[in-house]
Amino acid sequence: MAITLLVTDRDLTVVGDPIACWETVDATVRLNAAGSAQFTTPAHPWIREQIDAAHRVVLIRDRRVFIAGPIEEYQIEQSDDGENSGDGKLTVTWTDDLALVLRRQAYPNPALTPEEQTTDYWEWDGNRELGLHALVDANAGPGARPERQVPHLVLDSPTGITATGKVSSGWELLGEPMNRLAGDDVGFRTTQDMAAKRILFQTFPLVDKSDKVRFGFGLGNLRYLSFKREAPRATTAIVGGQGEGADRYVIERTNAVAEAMWGRREVLVSRNGSDPVEELETAGDEQLRDDGETYQLQTSAWDTPDQRYPEHYDIGTRVSVALGPNLQVSERVQLVHLQAWATAGELASAMVGTQEESNDPLWLRRVRALEREVSRLGRTTRPASG
Repeated sequence: MAITLLVTDRDLTVVGDPIACWETVDATVRLNAAGSAQFTTPAHPWIREQIDAAHRVVLIRDRRVFIAGPIEEYQIEQSDDGENSGDGKLTVTWTDDLALVLRRQAYPNPALTPEEQTTDYWEWDGNRELGLHALVDANAGPGARPERQVPHLVLDSPTGITATGKVSSGWELLGEPMNRLAGDDVGFRTTQDMAAKRILFQTFPLVDKSDKVRFGFGLGNLRYLSFKREAPRATTAIVGGQGEGADRYVIERTNAVAEAMWGRREVLVSRNGSDPVEELETAGDEQLRDDGETYQLQTSAWDTPDQRYPEHYDIGTRVSVALGPNLQVSERVQLVHLQAWATAGELASAMVGTQEESNDPLWLRRVRALEREVSRLGRTTRPASG
């Protein structure tokens, strides 16, 4: 274990000796979201002198910056005896520098003050990675208005991601359009360049290593698994019905696979019966997707000597998780949690999947493919797309 804690001023200059006498460290980095961290240490006077509202903490693990950013809170506890006697105990909480970016408002026109705005939205249609750089630069980076620039923030070079997308934003926290634009293709983060005293905003591709990085109870690197599956609200959509006589045209759309598994569940989708058949079919298919069965996958996986963050996987990497003897699915690493104790070593764990329910994660293709193999029913109804 090699963990170093440094305190810097707002100009990223180290203000004192490394805090080598820390007792506990707890830090979390997240995919396309700000991380957070906390450490506890004896409240020696030379450490108290380093802690200030304008200062920052840098956590270095194995010679790499794990998380760095401004102090959000600190607490000193003292008592006349017991564990907090003497100098007492100091607890310091800080956040990722990315929070400084995500907390900016997305201006419709970042070049103007709020009073000068003449448009409702900032829009991008093109390369996702370049769009993220443009959005951050205009609202928080060197290209932003002087009063809005995050001190010492610079944009690292794009990595060459070719995915394209669209986004429009205006008067919302910057993290919201950033996540919409990133989609399932681009990750973003900040890190500190210690030598150059810079905060780097970086984008990176969300890669698939599900054939190389695996977690499972049988592999000894999975400590928690939650897999929830919920029945669809509808398997057949009856579309149309508005109008009279010849205009009262009705069609039926059925998700045959879901209906074979869960039974028939009907929903009425009101549309003008005289609409083109293709539009009625599309409306039915969209309703079946919205009302489809939902899945939720959440795991907590251990780091092991031969499978560690960030050597073997990164935030956003797609990895494999064994759900059972014959079923392996893949999902993204959403966060990495580092815990360390001065007397007991460290523990790093990754959360794969999210607490959010979804009706169409990519790994469901495997689940559905298995179901189709089991339930070949030769039905004549046309399944909904998706």
